[in-house]
Amino acid sequence: MSEPVLETRGLARSFVQGDVTIEVLRGIDLAVQPGEIVALLGPSGSGKSTLLQAVGLLEGGFSGSIRIAGKEAASLDNDQRTELRRDALGFVYQFHHLLADFDATENVVLPQIIRGAETDQAHDRAKQLLTTLGLGARLEHRPAKLSGGEQQRVAVARALANRPPLVLADEPTGNLDEATANVVLAEFLGLVRGEGSAALVATHNERLAAKMDRVVRLHDGRLEPLGPNRP
Repeated sequence: MSEPVLETRGLARSFVQGDVTIEVLRGIDLAVQPGEIVALLGPSGSGKSTLLQAVGLLEGGFSGSIRIAGKEAASLDNDQRTELRRDALGFVYQFHHLLADFDATENVVLPQIIRGAETDQAHDRAKQLLTTLGLGARLEHRPAKLSGGEQQRVAVARALANRPPLVLADEPTGNLDEATANVVLAEFLGLVRGEGSAALVATHNERLAAKMDRVVRLHDGRLEPLGPNRP
């Protein structure tokens, strides 16, 4: 078996509130293989977002090991962690966080330019991704002119723009109505699989989790593997 694109060992996080220590993550061991889509299932407040922030290298205060694309995060300095985050990870949040003054194409072009892509290549890549997601007629629309589902599709395209080996998604359809959520999730999963990326997707929705390759449940700060989903 190839090396996991994401592997954590003994990952822990606690917070102190007054005289009380709250253990949010209690020794998380998790491995995500290349191309695998894993659902991180748990109710609101269970620590899903905290776990994604940890493996996304978005904040400190964690103990344990985090390996992304074969690199141990603890051994990296701040610039190296930023580079790893830029090159190896894509992010999709519950709210799209698009840049309001840029149109759909520009929102997907920007992360590619930051990484050093040529402008023409970045535009071609953005248009290809957005068209795949059904937004071929909306390429020049700014976020305010897009529906909620369309905005989230742009966010998905932005996350995949640099072909990251791992996509982290935190309740990616949480702000959408059920019908739109089903469509956007199907398109998200299809695009991730088509691009050959892996994904760790946090959700509280068991029905959505069942559409992914494997489910792990976060309960009381620990992971409970539920095994592969069956077709």
